[in-house]
Amino acid sequence: VDESLVPIDSWEEGKTEYLNASFIYDDDPRQPVYIAAQTPRGEDLASFWQAIWQHGVCLIVNLSTIEEGKQEKCYWPESGSEVHGPFEIHLVSEHIWSDDYLVRSFYLKNLRNGQTRTITQFHYLSWKHDETPSSPKSLIEFRRKVNKSYRGRASPVLVHSWDGAGRTGVFCAVDLLCGRLLKGVRQLDVVASVEHLRDQRDGLIRTADQFKLIYGCVAQEVNSLLKALPQ
Repeated sequence: VDESLVPIDSWEEGKTEYLNASFIYDDDPRQPVYIAAQTPRGEDLASFWQAIWQHGVCLIVNLSTIEEGKQEKCYWPESGSEVHGPFEIHLVSEHIWSDDYLVRSFYLKNLRNGQTRTITQFHYLSWKHDETPSSPKSLIEFRRKVNKSYRGRASPVLVHSWDGAGRTGVFCAVDLLCGRLLKGVRQLDVVASVEHLRDQRDGLIRTADQFKLIYGCVAQEVNSLLKALPQ
């Protein structure tokens, strides 16, 4: 697990700090697919954006609900701009795609060198902490939307939830397994895939209901692929 820790450059020269997050790898040990993170608290906001900048993240998957976000200061502005450490974050747009999720776009400016990047955030709204969605359908549709936006990029996707464990782990597992299906893999070992994820971050996917949700999402994707085949 220690090898999966996400380092960030400290404001003090020559020092390295770590975010409450983990690199998650799939097949290539040199290239993380995800950064699995805890939703940043007030004191972590500058470090959170530092990790995004330093590790080239351009896509965030936010699995925390609006209510959870109100318990702590949001890491993005509700309108206009705000500054966290050496980073200025500007909200460019916010689009509600369905009752279950919305998409935000940010400009991220590094005030130390003036460089800017565009960051996209997909925010899933209807999955409360320690609860399980009643149906995997909306989660699968959300995952497809995220995947379509991300396709072809090499940088890791930052996935976060309130504790950086249950929901984060489920999303990463579902995305990895469904991605393998689309690549033509005939046999999927869900248990081995979950163990592989948990080796990289403690606490990922902790309950039987979360396991069932992963299986349900994979089954939903299999059914969709079968329906798409020529009759």
